[in-house]
Amino acid sequence: MKYNSLNQLFRNNQAWVAEKLALNPNYFEELSDGQTPPFLYIGCSDSRLPLTNFTRTEPGELFVHRNIANQVSLTDINFLAVLEYAILHLKVEHIIVCGHYDCGGIKAALEWKTIGIIDNWVNPIRELYLQKKAEIDALPTREERLNRLAEMNVAAQVKNLYQTSIMRQVLYTPKAPMVHGWVLNISTGLIKDLNVSTLEWQLHNCPLLLEWNIQ
Repeated sequence: MKYNSLNQLFRNNQAWVAEKLALNPNYFEELSDGQTPPFLYIGCSDSRLPLTNFTRTEPGELFVHRNIANQVSLTDINFLAVLEYAILHLKVEHIIVCGHYDCGGIKAALEWKTIGIIDNWVNPIRELYLQKKAEIDALPTREERLNRLAEMNVAAQVKNLYQTSIMRQVLYTPKAPMVHGWVLNISTGLIKDLNVSTLEWQLHNCPLLLEWNIQ
């Protein structure tokens, strides 16, 4: 159902509040006590991707940063502030970088169809495509090429996380969160784990290795 009325949004809010209070009269009082989310979610701004719906999580369980094509930008002060706050103050246990298939940012990067600020924003993905051009172009369909680039982009953003000063600072301490790379298939609703977790690196306390690819 499409909503194009602000009044409908207010009515929905009132109905939702009533439903929550019917189940637990103290729901909002408990919610207002503070947040201790175990997860930081870094995802795409696409309006079809409220991860709380896809994972059945409640308010207070996901700390969220979203932007076009789920970028981990080393020059984005907004992202870096979110990351630092999540690790040092909220003490999240997991960081999830979640891309998705049918991503407009991926399409823009692969097919060179944007101008202006958006073009600048997706340029790192375009550079990733150029690095992997032979592999991606060898895939038989446009959908497969776009999907593969979406997966590669998630892997690249996980790599970028470990180039931030805050992650380097906490990598081998008890504060270090686990990092995961996911991709969500909008056409099925299912989440795919790309198996780029950093558990092995942390267990062996080895130097950070950044030269890897999704198998």
